[in-house]
Amino acid sequence: MTKIDKTTHRQHFPSLTNKFYFNYGGQGPMPQAALEAIIDAHQYLQHNGPFGLKVYPWIEHHEFLLKKALADELGAQPTEITLTENVTVGCNIPLWGINWQEGDHILITDCEHHGIIAIIQEISRRFKVEFSVCPIMETLNHGNPVEVIEKHLQANTRLVVLSHLLWNTGQVLPLEEIVHLCHNYKGNKPVQVLVDAAQSAGSLPLNLNRIKVDFYAFTGHKWFCGPAGVGALYISTEAMNYINPTFIGWRGINIDEKGKPTGWKDGASRFEVATCNIAAYEGLRLALAIHREFGSPYLRYKNICDLSKYLWEKLSEIDGIRCLKSSPPDAGLVSFQVVNGISNVELVKYLEKEKFFLRTLKDPNCIRACIHYFSTLDEIDNLTTEIKKIFKTN
Repeated sequence: MTKIDKTTHRQHFPSLTNKFYFNYGGQGPMPQAALEAIIDAHQYLQHNGPFGLKVYPWIEHHEFLLKKALADELGAQPTEITLTENVTVGCNIPLWGINWQEGDHILITDCEHHGIIAIIQEISRRFKVEFSVCPIMETLNHGNPVEVIEKHLQANTRLVVLSHLLWNTGQVLPLEEIVHLCHNYKGNKPVQVLVDAAQSAGSLPLNLNRIKVDFYAFTGHKWFCGPAGVGALYISTEAMNYINPTFIGWRGINIDEKGKPTGWKDGASRFEVATCNIAAYEGLRLALAIHREFGSPYLRYKNICDLSKYLWEKLSEIDGIRCLKSSPPDAGLVSFQVVNGISNVELVKYLEKEKFFLRTLKDPNCIRACIHYFSTLDEIDNLTTEIKKIFKTN
């Protein structure tokens, strides 16, 4: 286990003082500095405007500061970051921005979020685009997901949609290998890759420029512990040539001296639309700074993996509990099932009454516990002790 005293660092997160929190994959608790940054930004805007000559350059500058902080975290360039509200908005941008032709094909995995599936279903209906599903879930403990994807690519495939860290089983897909496979596939058109990064951004160490993924949509309110309503989409410089804006507004266009639109802004900014919650942007930027204060993404990831392994081992010792993975997780999602006595839902409801926060998932039917780098061994011990207790009474 990495020898770092977390007591002082955890004081940044006041909401951790009255609960045992294992729901970072749903929403992370905000650090106090992020809350204060949001208030300070609102006060600055109201004192100096909120609409005025002094305010607009301040907004532009702080938008850039957030893009720079996100780019540094992800191994990208600020010009490749478009600010959004959440993962789903980020996925909508390339999904609707591609110039679909009848007969094109989209490949998705069987572990994708229902919100993304619904978008693809509507694109299929509206543009007569084909889509199919490849069985990635079965590779959790055996098999090669790259080979599965290769087997299901078609000559007319234009886009592969997948999650980097699967939100249900906790499996980390080998994204760099998958991107290489897709970019070198000999089909009728180039095959691009869109990633739902809801669980991976903020938990996995990333270098998107090295991975060469086309689109990487993520949010700030989960593992980054920022405010709800702020996310972003990474678009590689090369992929920028393959999509166009669908929702259009003044933030994404250039104008002439008469205020008339003359074309898109350079880089990913062209996909931004209109008025934004700049105060929330400041909240996310300060949350990122708190994480950096603890250490690099690689150090944080090591802590996540060490702690997840510890939880996996403790759960594996409990009669009546079965972990989905047959080996320690490669990230902070630990999914398990009740196989004896009460149901998954009943266990989660019981635990929340005792101030342990987890969640259930439907496919596969399981319970998901999320471990962050500032989780503690004591939290895990308390959780597994509480689970053992309920099995003794049933």
